[in-house]
Amino acid sequence: MTDRSVVKVLSGQPTSDGGGVRLTRVVSPDTGLDPFLLLDEFDSSDADDYLAGFPSHPHRGFETVTYMLDGHMLHEDHLGNRGDLEPGAVQWMTAGRGIIHSEMPQQIAGRMRGFQLWINLPAADKMKPAAYQDLEPERMPRVDIPGGQVTVVAGTFRAANAGPATGPIDGGATAPLYFDLALGAGAASELTVPAGHRVLAYVFEGAAAVAGVRIGKGTMAVLGDGTTVRVIAEAGGARLLVLGGRPLGEPVVHYGPFVMNTAAEIHQAIRDYQSGHLAAPA
Repeated sequence: MTDRSVVKVLSGQPTSDGGGVRLTRVVSPDTGLDPFLLLDEFDSSDADDYLAGFPSHPHRGFETVTYMLDGHMLHEDHLGNRGDLEPGAVQWMTAGRGIIHSEMPQQIAGRMRGFQLWINLPAADKMKPAAYQDLEPERMPRVDIPGGQVTVVAGTFRAANAGPATGPIDGGATAPLYFDLALGAGAASELTVPAGHRVLAYVFEGAAAVAGVRIGKGTMAVLGDGTTVRVIAEAGGARLLVLGGRPLGEPVVHYGPFVMNTAAEIHQAIRDYQSGHLAAPA
């Protein structure tokens, strides 16, 4: 067992997307955290920050993972899928060769809080048929650990003092891990993760020492290689996303909602969308 260390610390930056939804962008395609392309946090009790939602738009070449903590969002896509994302629910969408969807708030007041993560697909899977999974909160294992709890969305959670527990998602080539780790004041956890995976830890409540480095709210630790991640919450407790994925090691070319391997493939995606063929069967 080898401990991972923190090799970089990232702070989220304010931005907006969709119809004008206010976001904190922690990872973008230019950050270079293969296989992760994007991580956005949205959190507001001001309806003006989120009511415009994300009207109909296309994707190709990657997967999107939306995790709701508070509020309700309705997903609809060209395949006829329709899902109401309630607190604790996850939408795991594989865009593949193309999907056109919308994500719109189903409330006019109250708090809207959650995350959207983009995970790259390997070249061999970028043009496979689109797929969609709507995961209710009760499908995610919740594991009690000393001083806290972890919700397991994807991968297998293993810790020195708890587990194992496996989430409902089998992520294919990137073998993703997606854990929501909540720790009370001073609580500690030692997570086991696969060697060779990219591992990120994003603190969204409180603060914690991640691999010995203080990571405050709205800050991400990028971890080096190894098989264990040590987390100790500060006096006010902490809640963080722990994300892992096997790097693909392939070229990444992106343009808005399209992520491919070459510029020519991006141009083709744009032409396909403009001609109405982006989401057509192969």
